Amino acid sequence: MRSERRGRRPAAAVAGAALCAILAAGCGIRTTSVPVDAGPAPSRVPCEMPAQDATAQPRQSISAEIYLICNSQLVTVDRTVQVQEAKSDRITVAAALLAELRKEPPGPERQAGFSTDVPGSLRVSGPRAGDPKGALRLSEQPEDLTAEALAQIVCTYTESEPLVQDGTLMLGGPGKYAPRGYLCTAETKASPKAVPTLGAVRLS
Repeated sequence: MRSERRGRRPAAAVAGAALCAILAAGCGIRTTSVPVDAGPAPSRVPCEMPAQDATAQPRQSISAEIYLICNSQLVTVDRTVQVQEAKSDRITVAAALLAELRKEPPGPERQAGFSTDVPGSLRVSGPRAGDPKGALRLSEQPEDLTAEALAQIVCTYTESEPLVQDGTLMLGGPGKYAPRGYLCTAETKASPKAVPTLGAVRLS
């Protein structure tokens, strides 16, 4: 009697295992011992940022566009620049825009591929005696900056009407060199390594 019971138990176990396999196959379930990789989560489209709420702009501020580097090109992003109305002259605007260019882009922009090459120590001031009236002076010679940083500055400044003359930005450095005229063209935006220069301005 005991031998018959021992013989029935293995048979029942085999039948149960077969039934489980049939049910699993019928449900379309494939057994595997290897973890399944579902792939990375969807990421933000490079060089694209969601639109900002323009109604949230605080008082004594201006809306502006600055140029950052993304995918080896110059791409605009929106900024709200804090300026005091009583001091919103062209030098104040130039300094505020440069401050935005110096900042490390916030997390969402970095995730979208944006970066800046403008050094954090760079400053801007007005013209010296003998400079053209609309000239700006940087604390470093423009030609000593990386081409990308200079392109960022030139294209950002040329978007601000008070800072340019006939679309030309007059830009110099701390030395005695004459300011040069710079243009922001479609080629500059597509290839920041080549910044168009019109040449030095003769100082009186």
